[in-house]
Amino acid sequence: MAPYYPIFLKIEQKTCVVIGGGRVAERKIESLLKRGARVKVIAPEVTERISSWAEKGLLDLELRNFQQGDLKGAFLVIAATNNPQVQQEVFAEAEERQIFCNVVDKPDLCSFIVPSVLERGHLQIAISTSGASPALARRIRKQLEEVFGPEYAEYLELLALWRKEILSRNLTEKERRQIFEHLVLAPVPLWIKRGEREHIKALAKTFNLPLPRDGGI
Repeated sequence: MAPYYPIFLKIEQKTCVVIGGGRVAERKIESLLKRGARVKVIAPEVTERISSWAEKGLLDLELRNFQQGDLKGAFLVIAATNNPQVQQEVFAEAEERQIFCNVVDKPDLCSFIVPSVLERGHLQIAISTSGASPALARRIRKQLEEVFGPEYAEYLELLALWRKEILSRNLTEKERRQIFEHLVLAPVPLWIKRGEREHIKALAKTFNLPLPRDGGI
């Protein structure tokens, strides 16, 4: 089998269908909602949390079994059910309609797999073993969590603010690149972790860059 093509997919306002209503489906739904997807759930039974999301209008819920035609108009589908027949039916319809499909724990019935992800605000690091060992992917993620701590969320907020400012200036590409390189080489995450805010202020002053209005720095 050819290796997977790594990609970050924009699903905001896209219709994503989840077949299944158990704990695994719940985790998948939560991740989809976090990315702004329009989620539709089809399952004869669901967890209390999924039911609560439906009551709040966060997703569409149909309490019934999967039927042919349920994937019409979907951008992406996740089958989180342990029923082999339903898994096969979902994948077959997804393939026919050319819809991204993931059947949980069934790599042979997937057009995409979900990596183990480390998130720190804007920073997302995805780890995949191409389905060979999800447990190893989780272990590597745990190791990376020690390297990229919570301070990286604030660091990325700063870089986004500074990048916007720098791009607004009448600078050459070389001048912009030099400033960007200087900013990313500075040990800002370490300063944030240690609470050494004065160094961040000094760095911002060097390039006449703004600081967050909330006064966090």
